[in-house]
Amino acid sequence: MQYLSLENVSRSYGEKVLFRNVNLSISKGDKIALVAKNGSGKTTLLKVIGGEEGTEGENAKIIISKEIKTSFLKQDPIFDPNATALEAIFDTDNEAIIAVRDYEKALLINDDALLQKCVTRLEDLKAWDLEAKIHEILSKLALTDMDQKTGQMSGGQKKRLALAKILIDEPDFLILDEPTNHLDMEMIEWLENFLQQPNLTIFMVTHDRYFLERVCNEIIELDNGNIHITRGNYSQYLEKREARVLNDAVNLEKTKKLFSKELDWMRRQPQARSTKAKSRIDDFYKIKEKAQVRLQNDEIKISIQASRLGSKILEAHSIMKKFGDKKILDGFTYKFKRGERIGIVGQNGTGKSTILKILTQEITPDAGKIVVGDTIVFGYYTQDGLVVNEDKTVIDVIRDIAEYIPLEKGQKISAESMLERFLFPRSQQRVYVSQLSGGEKRRLYLLTILMKNPNFLILDEPTNDLDIITLNVLEEYLSDFPGCLIIVTHDRYFMDKLVDHLFILEGDGKMRDYNGTYSDYRELKRIEEKERTKPEKKHTGHRGRSIWGFKSTSHI
Repeated sequence: MQYLSLENVSRSYGEKVLFRNVNLSISKGDKIALVAKNGSGKTTLLKVIGGEEGTEGENAKIIISKEIKTSFLKQDPIFDPNATALEAIFDTDNEAIIAVRDYEKALLINDDALLQKCVTRLEDLKAWDLEAKIHEILSKLALTDMDQKTGQMSGGQKKRLALAKILIDEPDFLILDEPTNHLDMEMIEWLENFLQQPNLTIFMVTHDRYFLERVCNEIIELDNGNIHITRGNYSQYLEKREARVLNDAVNLEKTKKLFSKELDWMRRQPQARSTKAKSRIDDFYKIKEKAQVRLQNDEIKISIQASRLGSKILEAHSIMKKFGDKKILDGFTYKFKRGERIGIVGQNGTGKSTILKILTQEITPDAGKIVVGDTIVFGYYTQDGLVVNEDKTVIDVIRDIAEYIPLEKGQKISAESMLERFLFPRSQQRVYVSQLSGGEKRRLYLLTILMKNPNFLILDEPTNDLDIITLNVLEEYLSDFPGCLIIVTHDRYFMDKLVDHLFILEGDGKMRDYNGTYSDYRELKRIEEKERTKPEKKHTGHRGRSIWGFKSTSHI
């Protein structure tokens, strides 16, 4: 059964063409990912499909089956700020979810007659499994305070709430824009398993390469306004993409030679033209257009020199930190060594970003001290991103740091040329920061960090909003980075490739020091959990209490 059909769909902003004449169909059971460079139009295409943006062209058609339920997870979901999380979850016309809501309400007011009526309705709708599913989804996404107003939630909490609402509603077709953003690693692994269900049909934008590998059966690349469809997972896409890029390069070279030949013919022709000659002239202009296409296989080039690193690096002595009753660190001591590559992992809220701020002395510990070596130059990439006047142009942001940037082997490069290496062509360097996409702002922010020549890099969620091409180049640079490296990220692929030592935050100030990759640790943890976990008893009916343990009897 066909869920979605796109015919001749185009979209542009001014002279910039995002995509042209896109033809695409999605059928039941497809799990498709859309990948592209930042600023290419991935989110715009999702919005066009979701009806939030219009399309261009007289013959454009977007057909979504009326027989299915479709849900769209946006990058920045919007809720009524005065509604509680619970009210947002139960704001639906799904009869089974409404039955669960009424059952929960009956539990709260302790009305036996109403409770029995609700139990009967749940049994008639066979909704007991849904009740358990709602509990599992909210628990896995760490949505515990259901009385919290959505207006008081962080962006990450709202994203998780929106994701929970969509999964609970059980749509046939899911359109997901960066579903793993703001999730910790355990949440991502749970979501990965959840979305592998064969009855789910998915069209999503994500930069999570393990997600692409394990969930998707088709990958669509948006490149230079056109789409390229690859059946298979991420590994198969990479193989076929490499073959396509090589083939495009060969064909372009042939077209350029033909263009040169036809251009010579055009210059030698007399004014009078035969019908045959006019046909050849028409063909010439088509060849010219093809020959002047610039293949969009540019890559970021990072060759910035790191500052010299002395013998004393960074030391933490008996660090203690807590906020109220919540302990973040309880006696943390560590001496960092030259070339160390450490990943910090833990559930959301355990204090990963706080630890980074303590190490960089942005936050003072309650006890203990931080000692920083004299030669240390921190490069601190924060979750907050680029903090700059958005009325500044891209080139002015870089020139405020330096007109020339030192490279390896004593060379230097101008600010304009460095921006070009980071895929900001001269025409875009005069653009205001406010006009950049989220991913382009992140790429610019990364450049502002690296061009200060740090020898101790601290990266807090560096992969958010960066495209896969940028991530691959960044990984190559960091693999050869001669200084120290600390990474906080939910990107398991990124972590596995760069880190061989973990600090694992286990809550209540406890930190586990683990030598190995993240995948090694997850395998160890699975074994440990299997040994101590007993099979859960199956649900047999009316629980007699609310599954969430509400703090209050808020209206639902």
